[in-house]
Amino acid sequence: MATAVFAFSGDPITYGHIDIIKRASNTFDKVVVAIGVNPEKNYIFSLEERMEMTKKVLFNVSNIEVTSFEGMLVDYAYENAIPVIVKGVRDAADIDYEKTLHQVGESQRLNIDTYILFAKPELAHIRSSVVIGIQKEQGLIHESVPLYIKQCLEARISDRYIVGITGEIGAGKSYISKKFKELGDSKGVEVHAIDLDRIGHQILSELKDPGYEQVRKEIIDTFKDEVRLDDGTIDRKALGKIVFDNPEEMAKLNKIMYTPMIVRVKKELHGKKGLILFDAALIAEIEISYLCNNNVILVNADKDSQKRRLLERNLSPQQIDRRLGSQYTYSMKKEKLEEVISYDNQGKIWTIDNSDNVDNSVEIGRIFDVIVKELGIK
Repeated sequence: MATAVFAFSGDPITYGHIDIIKRASNTFDKVVVAIGVNPEKNYIFSLEERMEMTKKVLFNVSNIEVTSFEGMLVDYAYENAIPVIVKGVRDAADIDYEKTLHQVGESQRLNIDTYILFAKPELAHIRSSVVIGIQKEQGLIHESVPLYIKQCLEARISDRYIVGITGEIGAGKSYISKKFKELGDSKGVEVHAIDLDRIGHQILSELKDPGYEQVRKEIIDTFKDEVRLDDGTIDRKALGKIVFDNPEEMAKLNKIMYTPMIVRVKKELHGKKGLILFDAALIAEIEISYLCNNNVILVNADKDSQKRRLLERNLSPQQIDRRLGSQYTYSMKKEKLEEVISYDNQGKIWTIDNSDNVDNSVEIGRIFDVIVKELGIK
């Protein structure tokens, strides 16, 4: 089949749109992705931004052309010798609406046909307006839009730019967060740090909400009464002895903690603008780089520096070895992050050597400036 046109506002493009476009590209020799311009509509993004975002997330579809149009779509199709308009429908209301539009198009006597594609059930709930509403309420949208679009929405709607900080235990992630905060203060950039370890400690001991009490009960049921303190909270040292020695037990704990941790992270984000540093040792291991759109500062330190710092935390040599062994190495973290960046076509890694014998103050300042510039932080 020859050429078809798929028209939408692209404000923003979602996985639902992407699926329809890709399926149409498998049927037609060429698909023109036409972004509408309506002077009476208030768009979140400009036409140039919508076109750039659409091209970015459709980079791997070779037989498409992204353009814009004004006026009636059937007129645009006629003028460009495109005989078919592709429409995606999600439900009965969409079917009725698109049927009406098709009949309106028929009334123009231009001989332009309509080709209907039904949305996949797992994508049928996704709408641009709903995604925007979820973002305004700090919800998760990474399963509705590509990470690049998520990053754009966070910047435009929430004035927020999230960057992860990760590395092996004792690498000095908190130190880098502190230095970034100092640089932000000196350069007029708002900087906030969200520490995943601190959130985890709160869930295990401080938070009294029934949901977190249920989480602690599940941990006790899984790891037995030896991890339970008299007040019903979790003995973190006892729990650590179990999970740091056994990858399978660590995986069980991570699975239990995943949802409450994400809920608390979203709560921490409320009201915060500017550069948000997401300090988490296990970003790569538990596959949560989507929270920071795969933008990650990866901190490295030599083993002597790591062990010295961990000894200052009153950990024994045996505890240090267990904790180091329970996480990915620096190179494993880097490899995992590079894989997801390549898969998502989104994200970047900035590396910092934070060993004791390295003066990294200039490099930290340089990376701070690069991040501010590349993410467009105001």
